[in-house]
Amino acid sequence: MKTYDLIVIGGGPGGYVAAIKAAQLNAKVALIEKEKVGGICLNHGCIPTKTLLKSTKVYKTLLSAKDYGVLVDGDITFDWTAMVKRKDTVVRRLTAGVGSLLKKNGVDVYDGEGKPVNATKVEVNGETLEAKYLMIATGARPIIPPIPGLKEAMEKEIVITSRELLQIKEAPKSLVVIGGGVIGIEFATMFKQLGSEVIVIEKMPGILPMIDDDVRDAYVKILKKDGVEVLTEAEVVSFEDNKVIYKHNGKDELIEAEKVLLSIGMRPNVEGFESLGIQIERQGIVTNEYLQTTVPNIYAIGDVNGKYMLAHVASAEGIIAAEHMFSERKPKMRYDRVPSAIYGSPEIASIGITEQEAKEKKINYKASTFPLAGNGRALSENEKDGFVKLIVEEGSKEVLGAHILAYNASELIAEIGVTMELEGTAYELGSTIHAHPTLSEIIMEAAHGAIDKPIHF
Repeated sequence: MKTYDLIVIGGGPGGYVAAIKAAQLNAKVALIEKEKVGGICLNHGCIPTKTLLKSTKVYKTLLSAKDYGVLVDGDITFDWTAMVKRKDTVVRRLTAGVGSLLKKNGVDVYDGEGKPVNATKVEVNGETLEAKYLMIATGARPIIPPIPGLKEAMEKEIVITSRELLQIKEAPKSLVVIGGGVIGIEFATMFKQLGSEVIVIEKMPGILPMIDDDVRDAYVKILKKDGVEVLTEAEVVSFEDNKVIYKHNGKDELIEAEKVLLSIGMRPNVEGFESLGIQIERQGIVTNEYLQTTVPNIYAIGDVNGKYMLAHVASAEGIIAAEHMFSERKPKMRYDRVPSAIYGSPEIASIGITEQEAKEKKINYKASTFPLAGNGRALSENEKDGFVKLIVEEGSKEVLGAHILAYNASELIAEIGVTMELEGTAYELGSTIHAHPTLSEIIMEAAHGAIDKPIHF
């Protein structure tokens, strides 16, 4: 029987990062992965979608080349097969890189399904491994609801999940997206840019329920302007092959589509861990601020604990858990400082509290906004849709949250994250000299607005 300091079950962005960090802290580590290292994010989620989104954005830019004074001679079209091939090349390169990192850090990788025997032993490929610590990082899978006709439509590959949508042979002429969450909206944006007819069906009163109200309202207007139809408070009741029957405004409606994306949420992969004696609830495995489960030597990170189903959260949790096991440094996970991003066109990025949350918590706050239309770099790049909203505590001006609707918003949000980590204020943001012309100046302007008034608006 091989013995280790740590056995990690699951090689996604949480598991492989935790394994590497633990190895860097001189622990002997085994990583068990039944598919490919990198998990859903690298192989079937974050990276593939962003690669395809870049391809579709290039196509969209070329279609509007005249707006930039560029004349294109001839028809502009796209090759979906070539786009998918490029996506697969990027994924293979990154997957190989992760494998190399694991090897260079001395992590033993087992290809197979890890089955816990008890709190210290795991079986994989008929072999039993033993360790002082066990980490569960098995991720999540799409929720498949018991809707009449759904099973048959999925068997015919009419209704598919995001994983299958990334492998289709042709871009669909029409796409119905069931679910107005992050995944659904990103795919809606992608295929609309390629000319597909896209309809989003969302059961809730609005799409992207966790987003600041002002950002959501502005984004819905952009989606509709781009031709994406958004139906809210609409519930799918059945499927008949490529026909989707849904209830809207008290009436049953029917729509046909070449493909239907089912994207209504994810369910943690907790099966097989019930015998360990850890507490498992509907949202996932219960963990504390160090990612320990109710059995102290067992940790659970990433989607499987159901706290934040984001790759970067899984990675952060993995590092914190590894340091809690093998380092004198014992940082705690801070979920109130988690950035999130939606990679549509334009992007959305958020961190901290929304304005509606500030109101609900009766915080004495001030909200300051600054539009892209007042930013020279945005205008020069013909990207004038969007704004930044900064939420600060009224007295101290401490930054409590930020919400950005803009191209490259996912890059801009890091500046706010650092500020919040240092418990910084609008004074620091406003007095930080930002290069000109840059899009990041919108944050400086919003900070000035939180203190008094912005300069350029």
